[in-house]
Amino acid sequence: MFDDKSILITGGTGSLGQKLTKKILKDYKPKKIIIYSRDELKQFEMLEKMPDNIFPCLRFFLGDIRDLPRLTLAMQGVDLVVHAAALKQVPFAEYNPMECIKTNVYGAENVINASLNAEVPKIIALSTDKAVTPVNLYGASKLASDKLFVAANNLVGNRDIKFSVVRYGNVVGSRGSVVPTFKRLIEEGSDFLPITDEKMTRFWITLEEGVNFVIKSFERMSGGEVFVPKIPSIKITDLAEAMAPKLEHRIIGLRPGEKIHETMCPSDGSHLTIEFKDHFVLTPSINFFGKENQYTRNALNEEGSHVNKGFEYNSGNNKNFLTVKQIAKMNQELNL
Repeated sequence: MFDDKSILITGGTGSLGQKLTKKILKDYKPKKIIIYSRDELKQFEMLEKMPDNIFPCLRFFLGDIRDLPRLTLAMQGVDLVVHAAALKQVPFAEYNPMECIKTNVYGAENVINASLNAEVPKIIALSTDKAVTPVNLYGASKLASDKLFVAANNLVGNRDIKFSVVRYGNVVGSRGSVVPTFKRLIEEGSDFLPITDEKMTRFWITLEEGVNFVIKSFERMSGGEVFVPKIPSIKITDLAEAMAPKLEHRIIGLRPGEKIHETMCPSDGSHLTIEFKDHFVLTPSINFFGKENQYTRNALNEEGSHVNKGFEYNSGNNKNFLTVKQIAKMNQELNL
């Protein structure tokens, strides 16, 4: 899939971008990987972690996805795009709404237009469970982004260009997740861990699992799908117990725009949801001009079937929950 290909990753210095870059360099022989991001310090730090022998194919491109001309220039000759750049902190998006919209919505439109201008064959945008029935601006902006990428398949004409979306839950230990916060408090000697709500649950996926799912989605995509992995859930109270069994849990209330449970496949969209062995596909709610695809068979010839009416996949009704011991073991394996 990535051999002799040029890959561009927006927000490539983030947790997933770095892991994806290492995975591609380890398992494939790409022509080049372009890390497109706006922070030169993070690019320098990422470069410092890389072995010397990968310099010829790794490119660092300073730029903001709000800057269409710069993005268009970076896309020239690119075969695959992973759009991972976004403003993701829920409370900061609530207090700075237009900045969130400029990056997550206008930036998404720029990625689409730059990809069309450069005729990039395959583009995958990363989404979040918060984009489903959103109650915060971050989720609403990512929902808008998802809709833009799905609808972009109507803009390609007769060119072989495909846009799809990958949606998953909280990445274990990534920036913005609760794990670094709990870890910092424990190291500082706090006598309690703050819990927003004792009933709260979240989907839980490791960086490696997220990267592997993105790669597999490139192989599966027909264009217009939203791919959702089947992953476990955790209870936030179980996470706190796994990290600090002896510390008190103190309920502090929900933060601005926070949910008790997160949803990845909504019941209102059950008529659009197809279940496969290890993932779901949310099919487009619109028709694409001149294209017919029922999405029950993907590009890898895997077959899926439509879910029952009213089906919903959320972190609270998930059949797969990690235990306290499993969470602790995962944290240990990931050095969290």
